[in-house]
Amino acid sequence: MNKQCLFIGIFLAYFVFSCILISCNTQEGSKAGQKSDDMKGKITISGAFALYPMTVRWAEEFKKFHPHVTINISAGGAGKGMADALSRMVDLGMYSKELSPEERAKGAWYIGVARDAVLPTVNARNPVLKDLLSKGLTKQKFFDIFISGKITTWGSAVNNSSKVTLQPFTRSDACGAAEMWAKYLMGKKQEDLLGLGVNGDPGVADAIRKTENGIGFNNLNFIFDMNTRKVYPGLAVIPIDLNGNGKIDQEESIYKTLDQVMKAIQSGIYPSPPARDLYLVAAGKPQNKIVLAFLQWILTDGQKYLTEAGYVTLSNEKIQNSLAKLK
Repeated sequence: MNKQCLFIGIFLAYFVFSCILISCNTQEGSKAGQKSDDMKGKITISGAFALYPMTVRWAEEFKKFHPHVTINISAGGAGKGMADALSRMVDLGMYSKELSPEERAKGAWYIGVARDAVLPTVNARNPVLKDLLSKGLTKQKFFDIFISGKITTWGSAVNNSSKVTLQPFTRSDACGAAEMWAKYLMGKKQEDLLGLGVNGDPGVADAIRKTENGIGFNNLNFIFDMNTRKVYPGLAVIPIDLNGNGKIDQEESIYKTLDQVMKAIQSGIYPSPPARDLYLVAAGKPQNKIVLAFLQWILTDGQKYLTEAGYVTLSNEKIQNSLAKLK
């Protein structure tokens, strides 16, 4: 009996000692785990509407691991993002088009982070919607609407008798969406686009919803609902007649859902431009360790949120090139 008591006593002592060790290790582990949470500071970002929803999502997810980091994000167009970054008003600029030689010469540093596209849009009650969806419009017809101005009625656009005047909308702010859409139209620039100027992606989408005879262009995130993956009520996407045969063939019918469009962008079926890479830019390589940590996270763990948020991942080669720029 004494031996049994001795054994039980030794066991209890060992158990208590083990619990103490586990408790200590847990506390030490918690402290170690909190090292990343001890990251404190502020990141400021401005720029392209195209990248704004994704950057907000990235910031929300990043802050779950680093709650003491403040990330302020504002949208105002790609032009504002570049200007703010180069003047160091912000740490990072969201940019939705290729950098120009002039911007590079001014010291613009950049990394690719995602990919999306600009799509032509009309009101869901457009007077010739049925013809638009079945025939689509060719690049030349878009050119004659937005650049040359030769097409001024919807009847001319779809070759029927409609006399309804066509109202094009463009962007009034310097932006990647307008630049990419113009570049698609025979290599033109945003300044060449005809139409009533509206500020921002939300502004263009709202103008199209309110104007039955309107036509414009938007980034994916302002056309498709991220939850339903379908086009927002009030809007419709104009299919592009890629082969110019006067009808939308099965392989050109790629706009029913967001995921279908994203697949077409990824595979190259949807043309580039207006598909394009999206960037984060700065005035030289960032020196702030918090900014660098955020960028590193975006290019690694942060990539898994792209598809859900309506963006296309870059090729592995482009991701590796971006990561190399952080070293």
